[in-house]
Amino acid sequence: MQSPVTPFEKHVFVCTSGTRCPTGEPDSRLVHARLKELVKQAGLGVRIRINNSGCLDQCGNGPMIAVYPENVWYCHVAVEDADAIFNEHLVGGRPVERLRYRPLQAGPNKLP
Repeated sequence: MQSPVTPFEKHVFVCTSGTRCPTGEPDSRLVHARLKELVKQAGLGVRIRINNSGCLDQCGNGPMIAVYPENVWYCHVAVEDADAIFNEHLVGGRPVERLRYRPLQAGPNKLP
């Protein structure tokens, strides 16, 4: 039996919503744009999908990125970190440990 085909091997969600991620320093919209650029340059658009996302309920920890199907989350991502996430994780298969988000509890973790 063949394994099911999925539209993309990896689906990356970059929070570009709310009052913090897209307006802070760094700006998550720039992180999103850099990831899209790297995927396009590498010709991996049929394997890796980069999407804007709504709020991921982790306000104050962003810019936030969630990578599926691995369920790996990244926090405080700067534009220059996008290259490491692309090369090490999306292409190389190894999450970038220094950027991994590990909240103390499941669910929303908004900072005041």
